[in-house]
Amino acid sequence: MSAATTNSYADRSLLTRILFRVPILGRMLRELYYGDKDNIYYFLFTVFALWFLAVLTFGYPAFILPLLCAVPAMFLVLITITVGN
Repeated sequence: MSAATTNSYADRSLLTRILFRVPILGRMLRELYYGDKDNIYYFLFTVFALWFLAVLTFGYPAFILPLLCAVPAMFLVLITITVGN
């Protein structure tokens, strides 16, 4: 096995190592990162199913809060498009 195909611990960034250590989310992200190409569909289904269950449990705030958290990211996308980089 060559050095390019190994997934050693030292090759990962600090943020990746921290995210992979989170108990449930880390396992999902590790499977998404290193697993089969179809894992993205399972991951997205799981995220949307959890969001749907949160809306059923907590109501309107569970629907609005993730959308409000996405506003700064969309501002960055719009600014990046406007600047032209």
